[in-house]
Amino acid sequence: MSERRSHPNDPMHGVTLAVMLETLVDYYGWEDMACRIRINCFANDPSLKSSLKFLRKTPWARQKVETLYRHYLKVELGGEG
Repeated sequence: MSERRSHPNDPMHGVTLAVMLETLVDYYGWEDMACRIRINCFANDPSLKSSLKFLRKTPWARQKVETLYRHYLKVELGGEG
């Protein structure tokens, strides 16, 4: 059995947190992100660097970003998230 397997049913496979956050910010903007996910790093002087630092240390916040990204893939792009 090969260790190298593709994940055709997982649209998140291979997507980094940085890519997720950049995509969401480009699509929704910081203000809308702060309304959708109520965390200070999105509302007060937001930046990719500070937000990534917080999200990498805070599992519940990262999960919220991943959930929003799945929603983005499913609804906004018609994907299978």
